[in-house]
Amino acid sequence: MVAPDSPLGGDPAHWWHATDDGRVQCDLCPRQCRLREGQRGFCFVRARRGDRLVLETYGRSSGFCLDPVEKKPLAHFHPGTSVLSFGTAGCNLACKYCQNWEISTSRQWDTLASQASPERIAEVARQRDARSVAFTYNDPVIFAEYAIDTAWACRQAGVAPIAVSAGCIGEAARQAFFAPMAAANIDLKGFTEEFYRKVTGARLDVVLDTLRYLVHETDVWTEITTLVIPGLNDSDQQLGRLSEWVATELGPDVPLHFSAFHPDNRMRDISPTPASTLRRARRLAKETGLHHVYLGNVHDPEGDTTWCPGCGAALIVRDWYRILDQRLTADGRCPDCGSPIPGRWDQHPGDFGRRRIPVRI
Repeated sequence: MVAPDSPLGGDPAHWWHATDDGRVQCDLCPRQCRLREGQRGFCFVRARRGDRLVLETYGRSSGFCLDPVEKKPLAHFHPGTSVLSFGTAGCNLACKYCQNWEISTSRQWDTLASQASPERIAEVARQRDARSVAFTYNDPVIFAEYAIDTAWACRQAGVAPIAVSAGCIGEAARQAFFAPMAAANIDLKGFTEEFYRKVTGARLDVVLDTLRYLVHETDVWTEITTLVIPGLNDSDQQLGRLSEWVATELGPDVPLHFSAFHPDNRMRDISPTPASTLRRARRLAKETGLHHVYLGNVHDPEGDTTWCPGCGAALIVRDWYRILDQRLTADGRCPDCGSPIPGRWDQHPGDFGRRRIPVRI
C-alpha cells in the first residue's frame, strides 16, 4: 500500500525489525522509531508500507551543485578540488538553527526535483572533473541505502565519496554506512547533553561514539565542525572541554573547524557569531594541543591557513576557498622541518576556487 501523499512505493530499507506489538522498528539511528501501517519516522522519509520499512527518497535529490571541497568543510582532503554535492529531504535531527531547513524539514515531494541513479551520479562527477561526491545539505544517514550505493558507484569510477553528517547513526548501520566513504566531516554541535537535547533534539554520546569509530576503526579521513552560537555553546568552558576531548580521544592531528552562526530557521533572535569569538575558540583549541584548527563563515586568512605544527611555517595558504599557495612535499610533509601533515594530498592543489556551479543530472 502506497501512502496517497507519496509518488513512490519506496525502496526496501535495511536496519529494521518487527516488534512483538505488531509495529516495525527502524534501527538506522538512535531514535528507533516504531511504526504502524502508513506511519513515517521522525526523518519523514522512512516509512512503513505493509510489513516492511521503505526509503521513499531513493534516487531522488533536492539538486546537485559543484562546490569547493573546502566548503564541506575539509581542509586536508585534496585541497582546491571540486566536489559534486547533493542531498534529499528530511532529517533525523531537529536543529533550531538549521541553515538548510527548507530541505531538511521539507514535507513536500516537489522538493525532490532531481532523479538520478548512483551510477549516473558517479558518471556526471567524473565528466565534470569532480574529485569527490558529497552527501550533504541534509544528513545522509537518513538516506543511507542511496548514499551507500552511490558511494560504491563513485569508488568504481575513481571518485571519492564524502559524508557530511551529524554522526547520529546506530551501531547496527554504522559500519555499512561508512565502509565506502573516503572522507567525512562530522558536526560536533556542542559539548553538553543539555545543548544537544534542547537545541538539536539529538544525543551527544552517540556523536562521540561515531567519531571514535571513524578515527580509530576506519581509514575514513575525518574532520570535525562546530557551529559556534552566541550564548549557547560559546563559553570558554564548553569550547575548552570540546577541544580537550578531540585532542585526548581522537588525537591532535584531527582538524577542527569552528564556524560562525547566522540567524536562521527558529533562531532568528540570536546575533551572528563575532569573528572575535571564533578566534578565541581557535586559541583555546590550540592551547589544548590541537594542531589544525580552522575558522569558517568569516574572512580570516590565518584561520584558513594550514600551519606546520613542527616549525610554524604556512603550508597551505587560503583566502576563503581559494588556494593561494601550497608548499607541502609530494608525501605530505613540511618542506622546512619535515613534519608529516596528515591528510589526503595531491602533488599539486586544485584551482576550483570559490565557484558554485549548479549541475543538471
